[in-house]
Amino acid sequence: MKRSHLQKFPDDNGYFGKFGGAYIPDLLQKEFEKIAKTYEKLRYSHEFLSELKRIRKHYQGRPTPVYHAKRLSDALDGAQIYLKREDLNHMGAHKLNHCIAEALLAKNLGKKKLIAETGAGQHGVALATAAAFLGLECEIHMGEVDIKKEHPNVVRMKILGAEVVPATHGLKTLKEAVDSAFESYVKQLDTALYAIGSVVGPHPFPMMVRDFQSVVGFEAKEQFLEMVGFLPDSVVACVGGGSNAMGIFSGFIDDEVDLWAVEPLGKGAKLGEHAATLSYGEEGVIHGFNSYLLKDETGEPAPVHSIASGLDYPGVGPEHAYLKDIGRLQTAAITDDETIDAFYALSQYEGIIPALESAHAVAYAMKLAKEMKKGTILVNLSGRGDKDIDYVVETFGIKNITL
Repeated sequence: MKRSHLQKFPDDNGYFGKFGGAYIPDLLQKEFEKIAKTYEKLRYSHEFLSELKRIRKHYQGRPTPVYHAKRLSDALDGAQIYLKREDLNHMGAHKLNHCIAEALLAKNLGKKKLIAETGAGQHGVALATAAAFLGLECEIHMGEVDIKKEHPNVVRMKILGAEVVPATHGLKTLKEAVDSAFESYVKQLDTALYAIGSVVGPHPFPMMVRDFQSVVGFEAKEQFLEMVGFLPDSVVACVGGGSNAMGIFSGFIDDEVDLWAVEPLGKGAKLGEHAATLSYGEEGVIHGFNSYLLKDETGEPAPVHSIASGLDYPGVGPEHAYLKDIGRLQTAAITDDETIDAFYALSQYEGIIPALESAHAVAYAMKLAKEMKKGTILVNLSGRGDKDIDYVVETFGIKNITL
């Protein structure tokens, strides 16, 4: 019997082809092996999966719907755009899908605390939510720049009982938050689980987060077939680390459907002005895994920029790197300006305010719709824009979009 992609990858050592693995100090080796061993049991446990399904239905509000963005599609006069509405998930983004599961994993490991990094704050909010729901402590590391930029999410985390720790070194954004969180985690191995916020990091986290997010893709596939009668021509998602993208791609990866990873081109193609790792990066190791990486002249992770705090990371999930290399994944890059236009277009044509991260995917779907002229596009609308509205209005003002 032919095995699916999700069954074949990663291998036992956490590799997707040459990407992935666990490049970690000896101090962490035993702990990560314990996490991997426990997850291998839980992923096939009826009790664990049933509990996760119950929480998703009665607490998170799953399944989230697929929605036909008809007014936007008609205005573009091209392919029809559909949205997987992860913005309607409890707390407003896809992140709770893996955070609840990671919190359950922590309980199974006998841990008392969750530690994590966050960029836009959505992972931090989701993890703080999961910690409150399951009675765990929570420590969130966030870059000083992002703390100012994403103030509403910082307030949410504190209200939920989390300790928010500012990362004050380097560019003071997502990479630095990861560094800070890892440093804290090493001191608390016996009592804490580092709940990585994307399909990145050492094995088994790229696999675990993908598996926990795959509910998005499997739901969307069933819903789209029911609505339209056949599969979409293209599935589009924004990619920083890549959790929302791997989530929706998982449902379609073995089908004849185009998969588009949309990266932040930021202010332009010059190094330091963007975070488009799949488009401009090269192979390298970052934060314990091998993947594509944006490097400076010394070979170290380069400075990056994106209007979306959740996308400004110099690496990318190893599974994305593998899928690109084998030709299964297509890449596109969207500028800050294009993102803002899409942010306002979706708001004004559909009454849906997207997260800036998700607006990258919407922006490319709008371009693709015009190019395709006909057919269907499914976008993972990974989060809502409540967290971004003050920053957008203060920085760019109100824009009225006519397509």
